[in-house]
Amino acid sequence: MKVNKFLVGGLFILAAVVFLIVASSQANSEFFMTVDELNVQNANVAGKNLRVSGAIIGSTIQYDAQTLTLTFDVAHVPGDNAEIEAQGGLAEVLHQAVIDPSRSRISVIYVGPKPDLLRDEAQAIMTGHMGEDGIFYADELLLKCPTRYEEAVPEQASSN
Repeated sequence: MKVNKFLVGGLFILAAVVFLIVASSQANSEFFMTVDELNVQNANVAGKNLRVSGAIIGSTIQYDAQTLTLTFDVAHVPGDNAEIEAQGGLAEVLHQAVIDPSRSRISVIYVGPKPDLLRDEAQAIMTGHMGEDGIFYADELLLKCPTRYEEAVPEQASSN
């Protein structure tokens, strides 16, 4: 009789631990998406933790130093490294994304200090959530250093 009580108690504790692990991992999970994927699934991912990558469109950058509010648009870039290399490398893919008006785009709002590397054709990797208004609200903003790919297209690097 005591063995059954211990077995039932042990199973109950095990079930509780499994539930807590699953619940916490779902709450903290992030989905990595491209701008195209985000635009297609806009309503389905509203409010969820997301990581999105895109090419910054320099003409859309606006920064309010009083409120530390940064707004800009990003254009779609492929998420697959093999596809990026097949299209001529990261510098070329970012350049084509920015100059092609037919590429899907999203608007981004980030509150925080303006990053030094923020410029036209930089790759932004953002963590945040999509709002009901169709704007991506970034909590984190990481930029790939443009000097890392200056050698690939030197005429682009010298024009910044």
